[in-house]
Amino acid sequence: MNKDKFSVPQEELNKQKEYMNLVRTVITSRYPVEAPKAFVHTYGCQGNVADSEKILGMLSEMGYEFCQSPEEADLVLYNTCAIREHAEDRVFGNVGALKPIKKQRPDMIIALCGCMMQQQSVADRIKNSFSHVNLVFGTHVAYKLPEFMYRILCTGKRVFDITDSDGNIVEGLPVMREGTLRAWIPIMYGCNNFCSYCIVPYVRGRERSRDFDAVLNEVRDVVSAGYKEITLLGQNVNSYNKDLDEDKRFPALLKAISEIEGDFIVRFMTSHPRDCTKELLDVMASSDKIAKHLHLPFQSGNDRVLREMNRHYDREKYLSLIDYAYKVMPELSITSDVIVGFPGETYEEFCDTLSLIERVKYTSLFTFIFSARPGTKAYSMPDPISREEKGKWFKELTDLQEKIAGERTANMKGKTYRVLVEGTAKGEGMLSGRTGGNIIIEFPGDESLIGEFIDVTVTNPRTWIVYGEIAK
Repeated sequence: MNKDKFSVPQEELNKQKEYMNLVRTVITSRYPVEAPKAFVHTYGCQGNVADSEKILGMLSEMGYEFCQSPEEADLVLYNTCAIREHAEDRVFGNVGALKPIKKQRPDMIIALCGCMMQQQSVADRIKNSFSHVNLVFGTHVAYKLPEFMYRILCTGKRVFDITDSDGNIVEGLPVMREGTLRAWIPIMYGCNNFCSYCIVPYVRGRERSRDFDAVLNEVRDVVSAGYKEITLLGQNVNSYNKDLDEDKRFPALLKAISEIEGDFIVRFMTSHPRDCTKELLDVMASSDKIAKHLHLPFQSGNDRVLREMNRHYDREKYLSLIDYAYKVMPELSITSDVIVGFPGETYEEFCDTLSLIERVKYTSLFTFIFSARPGTKAYSMPDPISREEKGKWFKELTDLQEKIAGERTANMKGKTYRVLVEGTAKGEGMLSGRTGGNIIIEFPGDESLIGEFIDVTVTNPRTWIVYGEIAK
């Protein structure tokens, strides 16, 4: 992998900074009394959240302040997700709902970006059927938002840019993080796996890793700023620097981050079984700063289905990783993703998924009935099982996982966990936080504890949440 191939030149970034200043000049003249308001809404994964934090940073540099609803906004921007059909339907519905608002306030700018917009068919639909949308841009040109805004403000014309490429790496953009406790830090972008059901490689481009030292410096910055939980992001963090530097692969990065001074916890997602190694699990086990939580999607427990999904591992390899992980981290919390009803899957094959869940004893699962995405190989696969039948399988799976989750949390009773206090919970005087295993725990306490690590003893475990009290 050649990093120069993916890096946006400094001259281009300097140009975008000039556009930020130009936009600020324009909107200052148009809004002399009060700064214009922007409403930014993010759909989808934590990667999209991290992208939106850069968008917020650029908009702030351009002179925008922020509001909580489209009705009061001068700029509405939706950062979209293409993973599931339901997410796309929500976007189209919400964009359509902006039309009467735009009619009343024609100077409002409506912008759409993210994974949905990187698809030509979606961009064409927006252009032809949603004439009130001013700006559409894809994932590969998000850093050019200042330029797009300047063009719209100066010409009033619509701007569409869904330039297709292998992707890019952009360093040095301003970031406005949501909250003051948790920081999302991308370490790589894109994906090379081409799972047969997944649109991500087509809308996010090829795998490209950020510079090792650039990631470390960003972590140091957020720790110095007081952030207590750092989550490293990538479509497959395990392939970080896979084709570049053997000595600076993901386990080395994780270890280096855990050695940074400060009181914080580090998490990561998503971890692909294909590239998960014992070395990574050993690094996780070696440091108290690394959360004992592994999100390792298995998608199906049947080898034939896994081959059809193009997942590049089998049941035996997956379970061998799980066995080793529990060996070096007996307290480990494991979560996963599961697809129910992949095209051609039989009930007998689905039962292999159930048996794998029984074997692993997951803390929780993100479960989905197969959603066909145009442009993927699975979209055209024969799919004879009805949605109704898949729904029955889905319930069988969720019932099983609820039983397992209840058993796992029951075993937490009387045990004490280090918890980052994240905020208040329902009920007077109640606080909420998460264990290192990513389990929500609520307990009575003073709001002055928000943002601190404290020890909490579990007193009343429920299926998906546990209750406790501050350890004495």
